[in-house]
Amino acid sequence: MSDSADYNARAKPASGRLSLVGAAKPAPASPPRPQPQLHPREAEVFFNRAELDAILSVYGQKVAEGEWRDYAMGGFRDVAIFSVFRRTSEMPLYRIEKRPKLARKQGAYSIVAATGLVLKRGHELRQVLKVFEKRSLRLIDA
Repeated sequence: MSDSADYNARAKPASGRLSLVGAAKPAPASPPRPQPQLHPREAEVFFNRAELDAILSVYGQKVAEGEWRDYAMGGFRDVAIFSVFRRTSEMPLYRIEKRPKLARKQGAYSIVAATGLVLKRGHELRQVLKVFEKRSLRLIDA
């Protein structure tokens, strides 16, 4: 064998990786977190297409007025949330929540303010979203 072939044979271990003598080994990667296994009846809750259309129409009006600028959506085991932000880095101004377990009691839909105060709750999303409609002021002649 030539000198370079002999050097390459000694430098490469059987696995094909180069190993450096005395080099620090990287920390072992943490094992991936196990995802919680949901029961088939406990699928994640999310908004359907009609609900998203209603929410996004109100969101579009508020964006056009300059009041809202960003949103976030999330679906979880017991609740679906649509959060509305004035600025991206802030806390949400409002949360539109869907909790199907409350459908027969208080209503599945609710609007929650940044302080945690429930502004409106109901069985129909379009009725609950009327909280965001502006009251028109009219001049009354005396």
